[in-house]
Amino acid sequence: MPTRRLFVAGATGAVGQTLLPIATKLNVELLAHVRPKSASRLTGRPVAAIELSDPKLADAMRGCTTVVQLIGTMKKRFSSGDTYETSDIGTTRQLVEAAKACGTVDHLVLLSSVGAGSPRGAYLKAKAEAERIVIESGIPFTIFRPSAFADREGAFLPGMSAITKLLGLKKYEPISLRQLASSILCAATEHAPLGATLEGESLWALVGKASP
Repeated sequence: MPTRRLFVAGATGAVGQTLLPIATKLNVELLAHVRPKSASRLTGRPVAAIELSDPKLADAMRGCTTVVQLIGTMKKRFSSGDTYETSDIGTTRQLVEAAKACGTVDHLVLLSSVGAGSPRGAYLKAKAEAERIVIESGIPFTIFRPSAFADREGAFLPGMSAITKLLGLKKYEPISLRQLASSILCAATEHAPLGATLEGESLWALVGKASP
């Protein structure tokens, strides 16, 4: 198996900012993607400052074995022009097309959301469509469907963790950004599990494996 080198899209988001220092500590090779106007936000690491719509994206990605797609949006960003179609679906499509064209990518890792398997509402339907694009790409994949982030303000109701544990609702149990980022890195660097959608018990099993 070739040495794993990650192309991380969404490197300046909450999960991306948590993942990068962990990757540095573990000596994981990666290329952090940022938009050109945001390049100054990342220093001291290899950066691909390029728009995902740029025809040269495949060239920038060449040499990477794994594309980690962490990009997504929220309704509060709609006023600035973001939509689920452009941010969740569109970026996934662009990354998959570039991955197929570059010739070195053999693994797609997608950050999705719990509930995408039976989507209701625009948000989950967008996540489901992004999953479909990845699954039908022809490239081996791993999909993550976490619940709310336990350490992100306003992400979940107080006491939710205790309630989900009490009721045995493992897939809705809040997860910390560090747990999720470590698990994504584990899957990306080990090139496994492939063809898997991780949710509930399967996700928490990987969290246990990835935890120091």
